[in-house]
Amino acid sequence: MQSISGIIYLILTACLLPYAFTLIAKITGKFKLQDNQNPRDFLAKTTGLAARANAAQQNSFESLPLFIAAILMAEYMVLDQQVVMTFGWAYIVLRILYGLCYMANFATLRSIIWFLAMGCPIALLLLVVRLYA
Repeated sequence: MQSISGIIYLILTACLLPYAFTLIAKITGKFKLQDNQNPRDFLAKTTGLAARANAAQQNSFESLPLFIAAILMAEYMVLDQQVVMTFGWAYIVLRILYGLCYMANFATLRSIIWFLAMGCPIALLLLVVRLYA
């Protein structure tokens, strides 16, 4: 196993990304202190940009398990570090672009970017299988 700090930064960034979208949803939805009594209800009632940012947040959480599993499996199976980092950072950049497209309401581009982002952890897992098959 090579330097683990890069892997930790990848995972940390991916785990924090949904919260950035949550923050955008709350700010654009005019979240108030009293809304903290039931923040999920508040977010469910938002519209426009706030609702789309919330949807990006939810989808970001949904994609995390596959990404984390792929990164850890690739690292555990000692896949080339440069390959792991390249696919990992590509996933992060694509997920940011995905969120921006979601918030801008660019549905088709968002779907294409979602597909590309999901391809990153899938490719890592397939490379692990190929390496050890």
